[in-house]
This record gives sequence, structure tokens and C-alpha cells, in this order.
Amino acid sequence: MSIEVKNLIKTFGDKTVINDVSFKVQNGETLAIVGFSGSGKSTILKLICGLITPDSGEIITSKGDIAMVFQYSALFDSLNVSDNIAFALRERKDLRNKYTEKEIKNIVAEKLELVGLKGIENKFPSELSGGMQKRVSFARAIVTEPNSILYDEPTSGLDPISSTLIEDYIVRLKEETSAASIVVTHQMSTITRTANRVIMLYDGKIVYEGTPDDMLKQNNAYTKQFVTASLDGPMQMMSEN
Repeated sequence: MSIEVKNLIKTFGDKTVINDVSFKVQNGETLAIVGFSGSGKSTILKLICGLITPDSGEIITSKGDIAMVFQYSALFDSLNVSDNIAFALRERKDLRNKYTEKEIKNIVAEKLELVGLKGIENKFPSELSGGMQKRVSFARAIVTEPNSILYDEPTSGLDPISSTLIEDYIVRLKEETSAASIVVTHQMSTITRTANRVIMLYDGKIVYEGTPDDMLKQNNAYTKQFVTASLDGPMQMMSEN
């Protein structure tokens, strides 16, 4: 078991954002977390990777790194692609003296090739398209050989073709790394192309759990409203977390 969440609760002020949420993600599996804006999707990722702490509940992860791929790539503008990807290898205390510069160069090249960007080590983020920046952020995420990868809206702001390419790489990285993956998304193509299972959040609670195929059948009032993008249904729009 790579990620297990048990009875997780998180509040901000008087608002309960995550309310008794539990789920598991196996090694080599991708779980999509979906829901309308403000449902608590990104908050769960922040809790799992330790950016914020829960009020109660338990998060159990296998030994090893948890990688986070941020919504807008979050690359360092002042560093070239190679230095962006190698940042953790050079700066983390537990990795700082593990690799020679030649080894780091080889690792960076290997990860870039894995995401289809061979030979761009010396370019800067400003010289890359949005889709290329996203793939560089994928390479940076897997440079420490994580056993879990968290994706926050990985296709946000991308055109349909770039989105399809990113979805393909999410699947490829899962196959190459056997990592447990969680994808927060609202895009149906990302759900159907990348996920083995889906959970839907509303008002901080899980209101659906199943496969993408079952979700598309719309046998649940919540999934029906989400898939059809209808204003009519049990979910009402809330402010974003």
C-alpha cells in the first residue's frame, strides 16, 4: 500500500473543508479526485505531501519520496531546465552528496528523455511552451525516484492537444515508476485516460467512488451533475479552497 488516508478532517476557521475522508491508492494505480470548485480536492494533496497538517485522521505512506506536480509547473525562472530538474539532488540534505555532477547530468538527461524533451537542458522556462514546462515539472518530480506522485490540475490552461500529451505522460510515468498516483482534475479526458478509480468530493465528503466507466454511466446524482456540467443537482457551487 503506497497511500492510505483514514478519517481525515481539516478545518479552516469555522469551515470544515475535509470531513472524515478515507481512501487507499495502491502501487501502480492512479486515483482521480474530482469535484466542483471548493470541494477540497487540492487540500487533500497538500495534506498528503505535508504542506498542511490535518486536524485529525491518519495518512499512511510507504517509505520513499512523495512528488508533487503543481498546477502551474512552479519552475524557477532564473534556473535553466537542467538546474530546475537537479535542484533536489543538489539541495536536499539527504541527497546533496549522493551523486557526482556527472551522475546528476546523466540523471537529468534520462528524465528529460522519459518525458520526450531530450536535449533541452540549457533552455530556460521562458523559452518553453506551457506544455513543455509541464513536462519539465514531471521530470523534476521523478528525479528522486518517488513511490507516490501527486498531480494538481495537470492539464489546466493547456490546449486539447497539449492536454492529451500530458495525459499520455501521466500514464507513462505510472508504468515506468509503478508509483501510486493521485490526479486532481475537473477535465473528463484526464479522468478517463489516466485514472483507474475516481472519488468525487462535495462539501468535504466523498459522494462517489468507482471506475471512470461507472462514473460516465451517471447512475449517481452527483456524477450525473458533474459529467453533464449541469447547474441542476445536489451540488451547489462554492468558493475555491
